[in-house]
Amino acid sequence: RLNFAELSASRINPTELVATLVSLGDSFREGIELVQSKVKGSCSMLILTPEGIYASRDKYGRTPVVVGRGGDGYAIATESSAFANLDYRVETELKPAQTLFITADGIREITPGGKRKQICSFMWVYYGYPSSCYEGVNVEDARYRCGCALACRDEDVRDVDLVAGVPDSGVGHAIGYSNSRRLPYKRAFVKYTPTWPRSFMPQNQKMRDLVAKMKLLPNEAFIRGSRMVLLDDSIVRGTQLKDNIVKLTEVGARALHIRIACPPLIYPCVFLNFSTSRSTFDLFTRRVIKELEGTEEFSEELLRQYADPDSPKHAAMVEVMRRRIGADTLRFQRLEDLVRAIGLPKEELCTHCWDNSSYL
Repeated sequence: RLNFAELSASRINPTELVATLVSLGDSFREGIELVQSKVKGSCSMLILTPEGIYASRDKYGRTPVVVGRGGDGYAIATESSAFANLDYRVETELKPAQTLFITADGIREITPGGKRKQICSFMWVYYGYPSSCYEGVNVEDARYRCGCALACRDEDVRDVDLVAGVPDSGVGHAIGYSNSRRLPYKRAFVKYTPTWPRSFMPQNQKMRDLVAKMKLLPNEAFIRGSRMVLLDDSIVRGTQLKDNIVKLTEVGARALHIRIACPPLIYPCVFLNFSTSRSTFDLFTRRVIKELEGTEEFSEELLRQYADPDSPKHAAMVEVMRRRIGADTLRFQRLEDLVRAIGLPKEELCTHCWDNSSYL
């Protein structure tokens, strides 16, 4: 029942807080169940003990926990692709709220899985590893289908010389778009790898901008004089895509049609905290809505209008965003197309950042 915590300087360390909650239970099972009942966000955990490892997936399964099996025993990871180079194979994927106890000798269920699922859709859109599978759905395959869906709604965009994707996650979307419309795919951007793998990771905006600038190199040989469709996974703050458009324009792109593989991010993520850092107005959409409405106070009904792809307010928001980033055209994925591309029922997916519909 003893635990050591370092909750100082008026800050909360989430790991220490979870450990404190676990220690309040009379057993590891009770402690884990207490955490899952108290935490409103997403909390998956591994607990190492002298006897073995407790692995528990968060209450609604927003992020994965996967058990692999190899010659020397078992391993636990968040990505199924983690096992490939270790000569392990996927043994099982934990269900939402399920807890397993794992030793070298085998796996024992401690807590059964729950029925409700709210799996983070953004794993397939952006931050999932391309070769990983979640709930049996491969990341790159879902991105390919997203690109195809965008292409099917883009028949009016003609006189295109090439299709490109913003590395890394935009590439799968771009290949799907390219193949669907039978347009050549070319690597207009090449990734310079010795930088941060994800430019949203630094909390400081200046550092985020520096990382984004460093990691992508434009290939002028493909870009100069070309009319391009450029696919990206999302627009969060808007600064990175705008900088990428500036790069492409400076090296001679004739036209830039920007296609985004998910709907506009209207609501900040309250579960995994990838889409905002300090303020709701870090989101590009919220800043534009504030400008259009002349206020910082938005009703839920008003936000629903901006989220509706068929509403005049949505069209006005997208047009302002287009002008701000300097694109010739800008279109977003429709939510129903994204859900179809992933291939799971809508009610099993967390789509909070697009329509505010998920469980708390």
